[in-house]
Amino acid sequence: MKPQGIITAITILTAWLFNAGLQGSDTLSFLKTTCVDCHQGDEPAGNLDFSEFQEPKDLLAQPQLLLDILTAIDTSLMPPADSDILSKDARHSAVKNIRELLHAAIQVSPPAKPVPMRRMTRFQYSNAVRDLFGLKIAVFTLPEQMVREYGNYYQPSTGKMPDAVTVGNRPLGKSQLIEPRLTGVTPYPQDLRAEHGFDNQADQLSVSPLLLEQFMELSRSIVNAPNFNNKTVGVWNEVFAVPDTNVSEWDGRIANRLQMVLTLAFREEVSETTVKRFAKYARTLVDSGADFTTAMKNTVAAILASPRFFYIHDHADPQFAIASRLSFFLWGSIPDQALLASAEKDDLTTTAVLESHVDRMLLDRKSKRFCDSFPRQWLQLDNIISSAPDPEIYPQFYFARYNTSMHMAIEPLLVFETVLIEDKSILQFIHSDFSYRSTPLKMWYAKADKIQHSGPGTLKFERVPITDMREGGVITNTAIMTMTSASDHTKPITRGSWFAATILHSPPKPPPADVPTIDRKANAADEDLTIREQLAMHRDNASCAGCHKTIDPLGFALENFDPVGQWRDQYENGKPVNASGVLYNQHAFDGIVELKSALLTEQERFAYAFSEHLLSFALGRRTTYRDTISLEQVVKQAGKNNYQLKTVIKNLVLSPAFLQVSQASGGNPLSIKGTASE
Repeated sequence: MKPQGIITAITILTAWLFNAGLQGSDTLSFLKTTCVDCHQGDEPAGNLDFSEFQEPKDLLAQPQLLLDILTAIDTSLMPPADSDILSKDARHSAVKNIRELLHAAIQVSPPAKPVPMRRMTRFQYSNAVRDLFGLKIAVFTLPEQMVREYGNYYQPSTGKMPDAVTVGNRPLGKSQLIEPRLTGVTPYPQDLRAEHGFDNQADQLSVSPLLLEQFMELSRSIVNAPNFNNKTVGVWNEVFAVPDTNVSEWDGRIANRLQMVLTLAFREEVSETTVKRFAKYARTLVDSGADFTTAMKNTVAAILASPRFFYIHDHADPQFAIASRLSFFLWGSIPDQALLASAEKDDLTTTAVLESHVDRMLLDRKSKRFCDSFPRQWLQLDNIISSAPDPEIYPQFYFARYNTSMHMAIEPLLVFETVLIEDKSILQFIHSDFSYRSTPLKMWYAKADKIQHSGPGTLKFERVPITDMREGGVITNTAIMTMTSASDHTKPITRGSWFAATILHSPPKPPPADVPTIDRKANAADEDLTIREQLAMHRDNASCAGCHKTIDPLGFALENFDPVGQWRDQYENGKPVNASGVLYNQHAFDGIVELKSALLTEQERFAYAFSEHLLSFALGRRTTYRDTISLEQVVKQAGKNNYQLKTVIKNLVLSPAFLQVSQASGGNPLSIKGTASE
């Protein structure tokens, strides 16, 4: 950094610390007058003793604690309802001071540890191989790619989702895993969604010696598949076809071809030494009697088996790191030539260039992979696969050897695709004015006496208007309601936990080991106690009350939906459903419609929570307190455009958290050029 830049950074940091001292004093005073009565002594509430903090520097050293305090005060979780009421102005002032103190604490906190490199998920590996070779068929079948597209309906460049689409459900439909693919190629096991997020999380994707051996076998089986040929491989002539020159001139041709493959496969400029090493291997095979195509196949197999291909890591050059990060985020695959060209020119930290790439990539059909991966995992839709409502109570759920869940799971995914293609607001995920439904789903929502089943192969969905706030969005669709229920009764705690984790990005902590399970009888609705009354007894346990006070109202709000997602006003015993509660200790609601309205009132909080999920998916790690400033800016900027999904994505990509730029002015690994603050 130049001397002038260092002086500027020191000046700004000094100002921050001065302001932090002021905010710290105000925050200390607030904690002492409002919180310390409960948070002190031998057994302080939440094991947090605020009496230990005597000076602002004590708080500056605890950024994670400051974030927890900020969240508790801002969402009215604290002070508790049974304590002195905090005025709106006092709460606003406290939140402002704590937030500014948190920002200062983030600036002076130790740098984060680098995200460990991680291997590709098999979804990413499949995409990368297809893009590297321009494959016209699948590498292997992926049941985790739930929606099978028919008729190429996904055309983001049109800006409009068709009114009718034909799809298949790979894991639940009939013959939907049978598709054109490479012969004899066996994938490695499916990567499971991490408990704290997605299947691409770095702390979940290790490589065992056995898996490493599988990668080597897999690479050979791909290039040696009988149908890996000039009909299925788009770059056949550029890589594998015999050159139309003398054998004596092959060395140059081999090097040029491998230079192209290696640059794409390794996602960065490759050294001349690397190219020569692989070219020498290919030439050795030819000299040993192998034909040209076989030699190139074996050499390419070695490239696929290289850790530089199947490991995702931050490249030494930050420009290529951004290119790779962006492509795996939006395409689940390697960067294309255009991204790598911009990285080579050091253009990916120029705002206009980066924005143009985001726009271009979202208009490409490869963005379908983002829709195939992110929303399925965000909504935890894999859980619908194992849902099995009681066939005696819900016989119409089943037909032949299949069930209605194959239709249910598709609906929220088509809603997500539409919001992306048509660049709608993410608030549509709370309540949308449209949805996509098949004939069975339309009848299911209408509680028809007899369901006209269709499938189990291809499924036809049509766009339908939604005017009833009980429906629409992703919260109350039948898939979510069914997968969060038992076979014969609803599970408000499970539903509330799903709501807290997915919609609010505030997952409850696991229950203490010594807490007994809830004694739920098979037909709880037929007993003298309602579900709410049974759970009230469970909440009497002091160790349970804290979490249940937050998650139970969210689950009770969904009690009007039975175990298969159909509306009900009363239980089987005739008792009315009580779906009332309070959100953030501020918004009283009676039923899901009023809860959705409260969420729309608190739209900034939902946008923040959604952005946290998105950032975790984009970076392959949990979000931390260090991401707070970036996330706040994403929400602020996206709010100017009504939180349109593409705007959220674009601002997230431009954020320091995504670019991995230091948020202080000093010590930037690279600068963001062309920003408003420049």
